[in-house]
Amino acid sequence: MIDAFESLSAEEQKQLLKAPALVSVLAASYDYEITKAEKAEAFRFTHLKSYQAHPTHLFYFLKVEDSFEKNFRETVEKYAPFDDDKRHALKAELNLTNSIIEKLEDSLAKAIHKSLLEYTDHIRKADRSFLEYFVFPLPIPGLTD
Repeated sequence: MIDAFESLSAEEQKQLLKAPALVSVLAASYDYEITKAEKAEAFRFTHLKSYQAHPTHLFYFLKVEDSFEKNFRETVEKYAPFDDDKRHALKAELNLTNSIIEKLEDSLAKAIHKSLLEYTDHIRKADRSFLEYFVFPLPIPGLTD
C-alpha cells in the first residue's frame, strides 16, 4: 500500500493528501459559508479517521492528519468567498484528485474514496440544529437532507 502511494509523483501525493480538506471545505460551504461548528467538526473527524483506519491504510490517514489544518486553511483562502464559480473550481480540483485515486492499489483507493464520502456526510451534518435532531429525528427530504 505504501509503495502504491510512494509511486505517485510528489505533486500527486500532495494533491491526494489535500483531498479530505477539499471535500470538507466543499461540504461545509454548501450554504456559501463555513461555520465554526463545521470547521471544528472537520478537524475532529480527521483526527478520528487516523484511529479508525485499517492498519494497511494508516500511513495515509496519519499523513492527512498532519497536514489537514494547513490544507483546510489554504483551501478556504483559495476559494473564499464561496460563490458558484469558486465552488465549481473546487469541484474541478476534486475531479483531479479522483484521477489520482484511480492510480492506487484497489483496496487503498476504495478506503480513500469511502473516507471522502464519510467526510462529506459528516461535515454536512455538523451544523444541524436542535430542531432537526429532536423535533424531526427522522430524515425529511428537503428539510433535513
